[in-house]
Amino acid sequence: MRHGKKVNHLGRKSAHRKAMLRNMANSLIEHKKITTTVAKAKALRQYVEPILTKSKENTTHSRRVVFSYLQNKEVVKELFGVVASRIYDRPGGYTRILKIGNRKGDNAEMAFIELVDFSEFDSAGTSTGSGSKKKKRRRGKSGSGSGKTKEKVEEAVVAEEVVEEVEEVENVIEDAEEVVEETVAETEESTEESEEEKKED
Repeated sequence: MRHGKKVNHLGRKSAHRKAMLRNMANSLIEHKKITTTVAKAKALRQYVEPILTKSKENTTHSRRVVFSYLQNKEVVKELFGVVASRIYDRPGGYTRILKIGNRKGDNAEMAFIELVDFSEFDSAGTSTGSGSKKKKRRRGKSGSGSGKTKEKVEEAVVAEEVVEEVEEVENVIEDAEEVVEETVAETEESTEESEEEKKED
């Protein structure tokens, strides 16, 4: 029985476990989303959430405390800069665990662990990569007709806009041609007048 055993040792000695959690926390802060087993994700959540809370107070002391856990200057800089500005208003619960099924080799239960505030802003160009692509759903035959008609209407609107733009361009070209013809005629008249003046002289 595991009465009162709050810490999952993950089958490792304490030094190995601390090093693994430190590396996983660095990867999570750097990439905003990582894939791991559910057990490791739960252990990482307990390890990294107090660090994220500490990063909200940007002082030398809190930076040194966080560095003692992470041991990586670049990650600490990222944490106190980009990450802290996003999580500043959130009162805890900075991470989310999403189960993704079992691993083929050993059937271990796998999961994503991600920073909540960054999964919402992926489309805006964050470094995560998840959610940046538009999701597509397959629809049944009943719903496909309305989608096609909507697409056709959008295409027709776009085609009308293109035709209008082409007409505007043609009008501009005609005006330009008229101006060119007028200037050519004026220059020809002026050259003829200058030639006649020379002959008279």
